[in-house]
Amino acid sequence: MRPLQMPYIFEDRTGHVARSDYDDIYDRMFLRVVAHPHSPARNNNVLAIYSMGRRSTRHGDTRHLERQPSAILEFADGAAGGLGNVNFFYPPAPSMTMPMSRYLRKTAFFGGSLSRKFRASDGREYRWEHQSSDGHEWSCISEDNYLVAHYDLRQPHMPAYGVSGNTLTVHESFCHLSIDIMASLLIMRYIAEHNL
Repeated sequence: MRPLQMPYIFEDRTGHVARSDYDDIYDRMFLRVVAHPHSPARNNNVLAIYSMGRRSTRHGDTRHLERQPSAILEFADGAAGGLGNVNFFYPPAPSMTMPMSRYLRKTAFFGGSLSRKFRASDGREYRWEHQSSDGHEWSCISEDNYLVAHYDLRQPHMPAYGVSGNTLTVHESFCHLSIDIMASLLIMRYIAEHNL
């Protein structure tokens, strides 16, 4: 009998694309998304995703400055925003950089921009869909049509105590792809926010 595995349920502390902590409610993984401290522009157009190792107790926590980011998302400058490059760092493998438009491709030539597919670090293809299934705000689906992850907004009638109430759930068989899922979700949310 296979041991029971629990999905990673990341609590989104702020609900903002450009700055938030995503802490698994069972304290197994902690991710931080902030403006990259070494970006030349020093603005929210360059985001870094850090695997923190432990829960951050306050927003002023600077432990991420001691770490190499797991991924860097470089969005284009300008008031309208735009897609730039995504950089992944998978030690001991060399880092990988590619344009976001090539990393996260539309699922159909004439389709909307809120349904896109990407190839994760495991070599398989996954797709994000906006408000398409089971009431999830965002759904990540495998090429075999299995639900891999979903991002849910807090229901208006539910109380939130010091957090946004939004959650990212990564199902147990895909927990090793948490960085890929987080990076692609942030790009999708950015696309939706900026109507790209």
